[in-house]
Amino acid sequence: MSYWTEGDAIADNAAPDGPIETRWERRQFGAKLVNPANKRKLTIIVVGTGLAGGSAAATLAEAGYKVRSYCYQDSPRRAHSIAAQGGINAAKNYRNDGDSVYRLFYDTVKGGDFRARESNVYRLAQVSVNIIDQCVAQGVPFAREYGGLLDNRSFGGTQVSRTFYARGQTGQQLLLGAYQALERQIAAGNVEMHARHEMLELIVVDGRARGIVVRDLVTGEITTDFADAVVLASGGYGNVFFLSTNAKGCNVTASWRAHRQGALFANPCYTQIHPTCIPESGTHQSKLTLMSESLRNDGRVWVPVEAGDHRAPADIPEAERDYYLERIYPSFGNLVPRDIASRAAKNVCDEGRGVGPGGLGVYLDFADAIDRLGRPAVEAKYGNLFEMYERITGEDPYATPMRIYPAVHYTMGGLWVDYDLQSNIPGLFVVGEANFSDHGANRLGASALMQGLADGYFVLPNTINDYLASGPFPAVSESDEAVVAARAAVSGRIDKLLSIDGDRTVDSFHRELGHIMWEYCGMERTEEGLGKALSLIRSLREEFWTRVKVPGTGEQLNQNLERAGRVADFFELAELMCVDALHRAESCGGHFRGESQTPDGEALRHDEEFSYVAAWEFTGTGEPPVLHKEHLEFEYVHPTQRSYK
Repeated sequence: MSYWTEGDAIADNAAPDGPIETRWERRQFGAKLVNPANKRKLTIIVVGTGLAGGSAAATLAEAGYKVRSYCYQDSPRRAHSIAAQGGINAAKNYRNDGDSVYRLFYDTVKGGDFRARESNVYRLAQVSVNIIDQCVAQGVPFAREYGGLLDNRSFGGTQVSRTFYARGQTGQQLLLGAYQALERQIAAGNVEMHARHEMLELIVVDGRARGIVVRDLVTGEITTDFADAVVLASGGYGNVFFLSTNAKGCNVTASWRAHRQGALFANPCYTQIHPTCIPESGTHQSKLTLMSESLRNDGRVWVPVEAGDHRAPADIPEAERDYYLERIYPSFGNLVPRDIASRAAKNVCDEGRGVGPGGLGVYLDFADAIDRLGRPAVEAKYGNLFEMYERITGEDPYATPMRIYPAVHYTMGGLWVDYDLQSNIPGLFVVGEANFSDHGANRLGASALMQGLADGYFVLPNTINDYLASGPFPAVSESDEAVVAARAAVSGRIDKLLSIDGDRTVDSFHRELGHIMWEYCGMERTEEGLGKALSLIRSLREEFWTRVKVPGTGEQLNQNLERAGRVADFFELAELMCVDALHRAESCGGHFRGESQTPDGEALRHDEEFSYVAAWEFTGTGEPPVLHKEHLEFEYVHPTQRSYK
């Protein structure tokens, strides 16, 4: 059976060549500009109000464009960026420990297992230094040292301290900074805010993205909105696994609707498994809770040496503990990248040495840090995280080691974009986690906030000018064929979901889909398992469309209907993820193929075969997608076998 077909290769034609240090500067200068008077004639729709969407909407409005912003939450500040904990990277080198723009670039390309574009990553490292200045000017309360200078800590995959933080609530503080900038533009009349609205279709007219179809989540009213360009900042798709660290509402619908309209979806199987999450406690859960990677700065990860040792941690002497990350990876120790730490935790649990219920957990122990630094110092750095852990588990992490286990956290895949952050559909720009561009096969910790703010504050506001300089474009009306078709598709889909009147809940289907994905397309995948997953997903999808129960109507607040539409898209995405994982017969970052590993069990890449971005074209539900390859060139960081030993 053919799961996919191969189409023409693609290329990033917007990326400059020449010295990598000057590519961004030259691209900014080479891009066409829009004069202030003309900006007032142009409208941009921004979907999503997280760090990428909020900062983009505020900055574009400040520049003079008319902006209309959409989010499904009841307030822009409820975006999931608020949940980020540990910090944001920037190559400031305040610690004078050898950091630089080039080292951040190098660490990111290497950490992504050599599956990211060099040009994009170098730009990200360059722009990182501006983000901190911007946020400090906004009043973001970063942690400071005794002398008043901004403090830094380390994160996985690096040997320097470059992560700026605000205790364990960095995402919240950064989002409030972007939110106040956005609210300023709303008050000035430059941004029109639409909360509690969900994008359900992309409108493409004459080959250009010209608008969206949205549903008012309170009244159920379906409306259209037109613009000269559309920006998607709608986040990642980790909730395809049902249990993840994402907020329950996080979904793929905005990106998937664009994909169905022709936008290529790149590297969908690249999902990040975070090693530092509170283990699952039972089938009652609808999500998992992240414990910041920053905890691995001072916490030591260990399990008992002997399998089946169920003694309390305090009763296990040092000689009978295995600090396995420090043993296997002495250079990086507990600060190895997320994919390495996650797989190592799975391995020791598979050996029967896991702790806690079901043996699916490892200890994260702060006893040494408390002895070395004193409890007040540990409380100052991690107090709110410790409090959160105790509230959830009922255990005091100051007295008893935390129990952690890997969980789905972030998605490196997303809609394909060029250097300008424009998709293959002209006028459709994609920023933040919704695009694929900067992290390769594995994201380093504290780089999500960096990318979101880099895209929104500094990159998109420069590159979108080049596209809009040829606008305004011809007016779009409700009677246009593409608009009528888009509205009809949304209405038909809603009517179909409401009419099935089956006997299974939406969540029962979602949970079953998530179990299939975690089992066969999670931390470890095999050709046989992925083939089985595809068969199970297709069968379950067919059952969904005949047995799902969606009570209520479409003309009211109906969260069952919201979830049903999102889960329907997750079914199609899940199939593409498994096809992508099946075609990439190598281990790379978080994508570990059981058939492709080194003698000591590490991930084994096959650069000669798979050094490319896999960008997939939608051909119809259940039809084989078309694979378009973007070859990756490495001029500065040459691919090698990753080693953190």
